[in-house]
Amino acid sequence: MEEVKPLHIEETSEIKFAISGYDDIFSDFDARHMSERGLSEDFLSEAKRASAVKEGEKINFIFLISKNKRDLKKETIIKNRLDGHFRKHFGLLKNEKRGAIKQGVFFTMLGAILMFLATFLFFKFKNESLLASFLTILLEPASWFLFWEGLAHAVFDSRKISSNLLFYQKMSKASIKFISV
Repeated sequence: MEEVKPLHIEETSEIKFAISGYDDIFSDFDARHMSERGLSEDFLSEAKRASAVKEGEKINFIFLISKNKRDLKKETIIKNRLDGHFRKHFGLLKNEKRGAIKQGVFFTMLGAILMFLATFLFFKFKNESLLASFLTILLEPASWFLFWEGLAHAVFDSRKISSNLLFYQKMSKASIKFISV
């Protein structure tokens, strides 16, 4: 008898924000046009908090707004602005994480090479050469510093970036809608 595999159904989560107007999404201090305007820190903070508890791969981000305040042209601009913002920051954070890991691996490997070099000098010259002794003393702390700093970059710094990266990844795939209330 052939085993029937269940179909993978993509889970969709909803985040609903009630807004009194479109300006609630944007920074009060930014006077540029809606297509360029910076997003409100309060909005981003609340969106991050709301998306953190959502398990699904796909998010429907829904803005609830009074029917008499709706403007379809503005909504299209806002959707494009949000989509652009989330995609841009997702790409930037992905590159930042990749860079932190690369730098961490480089530092760790350089530290290990310096440890090997210090060990080689120590065993080859057995403190018979002043220069070799000096280089051994100089290389030991430098190698340990680079090794541990590299691990910190690769593990801890990249982990700090991961929470923001996950938020922007979810939001870059989100479906943005406006609904009248």
